[in-house]
Amino acid sequence: MPNAADDPSTAPRHQLIAALRSNPRDPTIPALIAQVESDCAVDLREQASLLTGVWELRWSSSSQPWLKQAPWLENLQLLDPARGRGMNLLRLRGPFGALAAVAVQAELTIEGAQRVGVRFQRGGWIGPSLPGGWRPELLAAVKQSFPAWLEITALDHQLRLCKGNAGTYFALLRRDDLSLNALMPAPAQDA
Repeated sequence: MPNAADDPSTAPRHQLIAALRSNPRDPTIPALIAQVESDCAVDLREQASLLTGVWELRWSSSSQPWLKQAPWLENLQLLDPARGRGMNLLRLRGPFGALAAVAVQAELTIEGAQRVGVRFQRGGWIGPSLPGGWRPELLAAVKQSFPAWLEITALDHQLRLCKGNAGTYFALLRRDDLSLNALMPAPAQDA
């Protein structure tokens, strides 16, 4: 008979992913995050490609409403470190999500084994994709007066745990059902 300790679904990482998917307000999440972080060794100099993709914020230690998980909201983070760019995208969940979103675009740099530098550039409204691939935007320059960064504390193909420069902890799950290129098309000079 198999030992329950050998069951991968009982491992903290699997328990954390299950809680993030089913109940992001589960009070055991902070303890599971601490366990997963203690089991992980992140080196972005070797693993930066794992950052690439669309990630959904499922839990945050912040009290700010836009950094909290809500069932009616998709709080997405789009990362493309090979091109040095990223975007935070806040939109309604479901069919209305494609109509408009609030976005903040950023320049990203890998700054060591665990740190991603973030320089916010523009923020505002992004409209729906229209025929011909055009997407209306109303974005203004962001004046960032301080260095921002994310310390990546755990990273694999499904899960990303990180701490921001303000001390906020984040737990994100990869969204393979969403396309990075569809949500954040390459700038014209990269296309």
